[in-house]
Formats: sequence, C-alpha cells, structure tokens
Amino acid sequence: MSEQQRAQGATAGDVFRIASGNFLEMYDFMVFGYFAAAIGQAYFPSGDNASALLKSLATFGAGFLMRPLGAIVLGGFTDRHGRRAGLLLTLALMSVGIVTLTFTPAYATIGVLAPVLVLFGRLIQGFSAGAELGNVSVYLAEIAPPQHKGFFVSWQSASQQVAVVFAAVVGVALSRMLGPDQLAAWGWRVPLGLGCLLVPLLFLLRRHLKESDEFENRPPPASLGTVLGHLWKSRGIVLTGLGMVMMTTVSFYMITAYTPTFGKLLHLPEEANLWVTAGVGASNLIWLPLMGALSDRIGRKPILLACTVLMLLTAYPAMIWLATEPSVVRLIAVELWLSALYASYNSAMVVYLTEIVPAEVRASGFSLAYSLATAVGGFTPFLVTWAIGATHNRAIPGVWLSVIALVSLIAVLAAGRQRRSA
Repeated sequence: MSEQQRAQGATAGDVFRIASGNFLEMYDFMVFGYFAAAIGQAYFPSGDNASALLKSLATFGAGFLMRPLGAIVLGGFTDRHGRRAGLLLTLALMSVGIVTLTFTPAYATIGVLAPVLVLFGRLIQGFSAGAELGNVSVYLAEIAPPQHKGFFVSWQSASQQVAVVFAAVVGVALSRMLGPDQLAAWGWRVPLGLGCLLVPLLFLLRRHLKESDEFENRPPPASLGTVLGHLWKSRGIVLTGLGMVMMTTVSFYMITAYTPTFGKLLHLPEEANLWVTAGVGASNLIWLPLMGALSDRIGRKPILLACTVLMLLTAYPAMIWLATEPSVVRLIAVELWLSALYASYNSAMVVYLTEIVPAEVRASGFSLAYSLATAVGGFTPFLVTWAIGATHNRAIPGVWLSVIALVSLIAVLAAGRQRRSA
C-alpha cells in the first residue's frame, strides 16, 4: 500500500481486526485472575483456602512458562510465513485454551484428571500467547504511518484494557446475580463461556486481514533454523528488551489480575475490588493512546525514563499508605497512580521495542523478549501473595514494583547505547 493509503484507509478497520484476538487472550487471563479462588476450590480442593488459592495462582502463572517457547516457534512461523498466518494460528491455539478451562469438569467429578486438563489448557494458552502480542505489535508497527507509530501500536495494549474492563463488569454482574455458593460452584464458568462465543467472530475478522507490505517486500528467513541463528546474533537486544518489558508485565498484572485478590487480603468488599479493576482498565485505555501519540512527538526515551524513575521512587510509599489504613478510596488512588505509570511507560516501550529488534526476526525477537518478561509478570500474583504471607507486610507488592522498575530503567539506558552503536 502507498504511504497515503497507510495514512488513511488501511487503519481503523485493520487495527480493530488485528487487536481483536489480543482482547480474547487478555479476557481469558483476567477471568482466571478474578475467579482464582473459585477455580482453586474447583480443581485444587484443600482444607486450606490459602493453599488452594496459591495452587490456582501457580496454574495461572504456569501458562506464562510456555510463552518463551511459543515466541520462538510461533514467532518464527510468523517471520517465515507472514503476519496474517501467524495471527490466525495463535488465535486457533488460544481458542483451545479457553474451551478447555470452560468445559473441564471439577475435581469432584473426574478426580486428578481435572487439574491435569486445566494445566494443559493453560500451557496451550500460554504457548499461543507467547507470539500473539508480538504478532499484533509488529503488524501494527508495519502498517502504521511512520510519524504515528506510537499511537497505532498503543492500540495493541488498549485492546487488552477493554478486556480488563469487560471481564470486571461481567464479574460484578455475576456477583450480583448469583450467591457465593453458586458463583463458586459454576458461576465462574459463565464469563469463560462468553469468551468461547466470541471465537467464531474473531476468526471471521482476522481471516480478512491482508499481509503487510513491509513483510512482502523482503525475503523471509528460509527455515526455523535461520530464525534461531538471527535470534542468537540479536541476543543482546532480546535480553535488553526483556529488561525493558519487565516493568510493563509486572505492573500490569499487579494492577489488574491481582487487584481482586489483593483487595480481599486488605479485607475490602469484593464487588468494590472488581469496580476498581474496571476503573484501572478504563484509566489504562485513556493513557495508552494519549502517551503513544506523545511519544511520537517527543520521542520514546523521555517517557520511558520518567516512568521508571517515578515507579522506583513511589511504588512502596504508595503501598505503605494503602496498607496502613486500607479503604476503597485509597485503593482507587494507588491503583490509578500505578495505572498512569504503567500505561505511559508501555505506550512508548512497545513501539520502541519494535524499532530496535532487527527486521528479519521482528516477530520472534519481540515475542521472545516480551514472553520472557511476561513469565516473570505472570507469577506476580503468586509471588506477592506468598511474600505477604511470609513477611506479614501487606505493602510488599510495592517493593517488588520498585525492584522491577530499577531493572527496566537500566535496560532502557542500555537500549539507548545499543541503538547508537548499531
């Protein structure tokens, strides 16, 4: 397509079709996070509720361990066969994951096979998610007008925020319609069933995508071995990207999937926790395109540096303020502050990563860096729940956020030096 076409017609419809599958991925993960306690009781029965919750959160995190493998295999497939083919394949695998969790009977019905099937579903979902986000980000970067790349790529993350809000609203509606026993017994399956109903529509949307000109105008790698060779040569950039992405993944799962569980640990009303999560998603949705557009004007680096420094300095004090006298108002204030830092940082970071990864492994290299970081971020709910129990310090999530912010700050500085020397 011509530059004029890229700036006009090949935009809104393509962005919607590309990001639609990303919505399903995040919706599935959010539902699991919101109903982690009920899922734990269904598939990991234990006389100790805390133990069942930790097992459920560990299963939630296990899916992230498959992401690096998915990034290499499926990202390599995308770099060889095209963005459209890669997006259709990841959507198919995501569908297997959500259908498995939705329809697997409880432990009381089929015994140990139940948690095995659930774990299998999470691993398949994690495998597909390892390349989904990278494929979406790279596709958006390749069809965007050069002067608006930050704004266009920000809609990858924005689609996830729609999923966060939608999943939270569904959770609130169910909590009002069903009693606690019904919600724990079968009600948590309802939002997953809604996700299953979306699958045919998403396939219909994506099958009409056209391949990006940038991919078609260069020779693809000849084999997966060639892709792996390019990845090895680019290992320094991939590792730097891993460090950059860590603040995004840890802070995102902290302020979304973990919020309902954290609110319970603070003894705040369950429905209020879900509304706070919905508010976080709405806040993210506002900040992402705004700051993506700002990064197009002032550059990626100033936003990345400012957000990592602010997270480093303020995360723990904010959590201490919340944990000292927990209230819904304080939870909202802290979550919205963290939301502003996360979304502002992520809007500049994602497009920056697409710009520094070599073109021949753009999908696989981006996906590998992102999935390795997400493996850390995905275990954040488990890690901070365990840490709170071990230290009896309910502000400990702030320490984790500050440590990760320092890691990402160092990576951002390193990425600037690598880019200048390239």
